[in-house]
Order: sequence, then structure tokens, then C-alpha cells
Amino acid sequence: METVRNDLKVSLWTQYQNSYLSYFLMYNFYYLSWALFSALISVYLIGLGFKASEVSLVVSASFLTSLFTQPIIGKWNNQYNLKKVNVILFTIAVIGGIVFMLSRNLLMITVSYSVVLMMINGVNPVMEKIATASPYQYGKIRIWGTIGYALGSQIAGLLYDKVSPQSIFIVFVLTMSLCILGLIGTQPQIKKESIENKEKTRSIDLFKNKKFIYYLAICAVFYGVTNMSNTFIPSMLTDKGLKVDMASTILSLAVFCEAPLVLFSGRFMDKLANKILLLISVSMVCMQCAVYAFDLPMIFIIIATFIAKHPAGMLYIMINLKVVNTIIDENQQITALAIVATLKNLVSIIFQNIAGYIIDMTSYGNLYFVCFWCMIICFLLVVFFKISSGNDKKLFS
Repeated sequence: METVRNDLKVSLWTQYQNSYLSYFLMYNFYYLSWALFSALISVYLIGLGFKASEVSLVVSASFLTSLFTQPIIGKWNNQYNLKKVNVILFTIAVIGGIVFMLSRNLLMITVSYSVVLMMINGVNPVMEKIATASPYQYGKIRIWGTIGYALGSQIAGLLYDKVSPQSIFIVFVLTMSLCILGLIGTQPQIKKESIENKEKTRSIDLFKNKKFIYYLAICAVFYGVTNMSNTFIPSMLTDKGLKVDMASTILSLAVFCEAPLVLFSGRFMDKLANKILLLISVSMVCMQCAVYAFDLPMIFIIIATFIAKHPAGMLYIMINLKVVNTIIDENQQITALAIVATLKNLVSIIFQNIAGYIIDMTSYGNLYFVCFWCMIICFLLVVFFKISSGNDKKLFS
């Protein structure tokens, strides 16, 4: 009987290895955990009595630590067993989540929040790589990230209102554990290449590429505004009178609005030129900031959130891949993407801190008025950006 049980366990584990279920658990609960932990961070900390500038300090500290640790985590994944490295990192995130839940001191909150986001942000490129190297179509894996993030935003709001703010982080520990279970079951076919030395010798050459430098300026404004906005939209909605559970419902529904872009990316990403795609994405954020800035009725604020918050960001993720593929040589694209990711963290720190002080001194309306003009500048930069269509690359077909 014992032998039969052991054989059954081995058989079930063999079937689980590299199954669709393993990738579902990994991807869905990774993004669900990410949303649980960060979606309502501004509401949670302001509810504890902290000021908006202190919220900015906590969030910008996480970007700062990610700025330095992402290359290190990437190097570890290139040198050592990918699954073992990331299981360890996710376990550290779980421990950090427990510490964050118990912390009331600003220093401990900042440190523990940074540890968790440092692990989650650092592993993100690897998660994307695992999804592309799975035996299943990328879109069928990536869609669970969208669904997971939406569910995480919704669950966070329900837990905050119906149970307690701290219960969010208990559930975070459970969902991260399910993510780890999924990760253990995956067997992606990833070739480990010795590219470190190549990248070191060619990184400087990228900064001689004028189109790339110009594109980094566009990225700086776009990422600075959108990352800052994502932090303060929840507290902006509650400041305008919405309950936390209603705000989280709106935010979770907003995540689902990016799903069509993910599922049908092959139908438009290789047909619309780079500049057109950039103008669409930037225009969406311009419209969003204008609606928030001019204090329009709540129905317009909700519609703007649905149209722009996640769809614009998801679209820009795909645009970034296409633009870099268009203007950068193939043997330098990994380095270029890493530079864009580093810039994203850097500008987020700057914009987060500026935003916190603007809110403390004035209002959310004034903050988004400044953001609106920043996006107008970004729009003009795109208008004068000389770049080919990139449609010959066929990245999404």
C-alpha cells in the first residue's frame, strides 16, 4: 500500500512538472501578491497617520533599492540555478511582508517594504523570461498576470474594509507561497549565455546612439508620471469621497482593461508604426492627468482610470520592446532594456518625492496639473522623434 501511495505521488508530481497549472500558479499569484502588497500602500500608510511625503519616502526607497539590486539578481539568475535563486528571493519577500505587517515605525516600514519590492521587482524580468520560454503561448500565460493583479487589487480593498488592514499581508504570505509552488513546478527552456563581458564592453557605445538617448528622455517623463500616479490614485480616489473597497473595485476593473491589448497584441503591434503607438500611449496618459487635474465629476475620473491607468502602461511595455528592437543592434538589446529599467527606477524616485510634497502643500488637483504639462512635453518629444516604423521586425505576430 505504501509503495502504491509513493508511486501515485511520483506520478502526480511528474504530471505537475512543466504543466499549465504550474505556470498558472506562478504567474497568477506573483502578480496577485504584487497587487496585494502595493496597490493600496498610500491608503494603508496614510491610514496609519503618515503624511503623503512620508508615503513617497517609503515608495521611493523601494525604487532606490531595486535600482541597485536588479543587475545583481539578474547576474545570480545567469550564474546559478534559476528556480533555487528565485525561491530564495520569494521566501525573503514573504519574511519581509510579515515584518512590514508588524511594523509601525517609519524606518522599519521603509526597510521591510523595500525588501519585499526589491525581491518582486528584481525577479520580474526573470518571470517574463520564464513565460516566454514555457511550452505555452506567451499571451496565454501573460493574461493570468493581468487577472492576478486585478484580483489582488480587489481582494486588498475587501480585506482592508471588511477584515483589517493587516489581514492584507497575511493573505500576501499565502499567495506568495502558492507562487513559489508554481515556480518549483516550471521547467522553462532557458539557455544561459555568457553575455556579461559583451555587455560591459558595449554599454558605453549605447550612449553614442542619439536616437536611444532621445528615447530615454521620452521614457523618463512617461515612467516618472505613470509610476507616481499609480502610487497616489488610490488615495486620490478616497480623498474625493470613495470608500476604500469601492476604490479598490475600480482599480481592479481597470486592470482588466489591459487584457484585450495582451490577447490581441499580434493584430496591431506589428501593423502600427512606433511613433503612432507612442503617441497613442502618451495621449492616453495626457487625457488621464487632465481629467484628474481639472476635478471633473467622479464618473469621468473612473472612465479615465479605466482607459489609461493600466492599458497605457501595458501598451508602453510592448512599445518599449519594439522601439529598442528597432533602434538598437541585436547584440545590445539586453543591455538597452536594462538601462531603460534602471532609468525607470531612478525617475520614479524623483517624481515620487516631488509628488508627496505637492500633495502635502496643495492638492491632488495641482499635482495632476503639473503631470499634465509634463505629459504635454512628452507628447512633443514623441512628435519630433525620428524613428522608423519597426513593423518589419514582426515581434508580436
